[in-house]
Amino acid sequence: MLKVISFFQEGCMACEEQDPINREVEAALRIRFETINPLKERSYIDTYLLQVTPTLLIIQDGQVVERFEGVVHREQLEEAIRRYL
Repeated sequence: MLKVISFFQEGCMACEEQDPINREVEAALRIRFETINPLKERSYIDTYLLQVTPTLLIIQDGQVVERFEGVVHREQLEEAIRRYL
């Protein structure tokens, strides 16, 4: 099973830049990203060793198979997700 998690925090300029890219990829691939603020759900920080936001994780069968820290361009993100669809 494929899962994409987008970690963000409020007031993060890079997160605001990433959000519309995520929405475009969701629409293009007909998938849903799980969006989480790790400052409100702190267990994710340790679980995924989060250091920056935005961080995007592509998880397949419970394992992180791709990780992006900072803003990732649509083409790169879409290509990475397609590898696991």
